[in-house]
Amino acid sequence: MNFDTTTTDQPASTDDIARQMESSHKDGGSHNAPLLSPEVTDRLHGDWSSIQASFVDEPREAVRKADELVAFAIKQIAETFARERSGLESQWDRDGEVSTEDLRVALTKYRSFFHRLLSV
Repeated sequence: MNFDTTTTDQPASTDDIARQMESSHKDGGSHNAPLLSPEVTDRLHGDWSSIQASFVDEPREAVRKADELVAFAIKQIAETFARERSGLESQWDRDGEVSTEDLRVALTKYRSFFHRLLSV
């Protein structure tokens, strides 16, 4: 894909490239896609509800379980990140030549994943 849509021989500016990348729908990822599967999310919500309900009778135990649950959620997100990052790396970190288009697609996927991480 040629980023510069003008008819001059001048290269596209960084802002032009960024705008065109933002408008591209070829990134294969969704900015709103959850980092965790619905099953894991449902489990975490259910566990949280149980922990919260147990606070009145066993506050110390509820806080201990909350700590464990948060650690589990962070671990799940880290595992998701590792899997997705591995997939992204395979697109551009190959021996031989990688086309600029492949690199553009990889960058847009990284951007999508980055926004998903920040939305957590």
